[in-house]
Amino acid sequence: MADLGSIAAKIRSKNAGPFWLTIDIFCGDSAAFSRISAGLDSARVAALYGADPATLRRFDIADLNVVKFSLPRPAIQGTRADRDMHGAAWACLLEELAIA
Repeated sequence: MADLGSIAAKIRSKNAGPFWLTIDIFCGDSAAFSRISAGLDSARVAALYGADPATLRRFDIADLNVVKFSLPRPAIQGTRADRDMHGAAWACLLEELAIA
């Protein structure tokens, strides 16, 4: 087992509008993409972020060696309950997730 952050070339998160977040996993090459794509369970990602698995969207883009997740923000961007206005801190949690 290894942390996702040690396998991926880069992991970033950002806003996808005021209601959604998007997390991009740049794998670097096809071998890393295959390992990450096969070893990363969407249900575990949803649980990590406390999201309903039915609302999590996953995109495996082999041509770009990228795995992308989109999920609803827990609070609308810019509201008093929003603790990450730009959505940039969400990637840190995923970097530490162990995968096979």
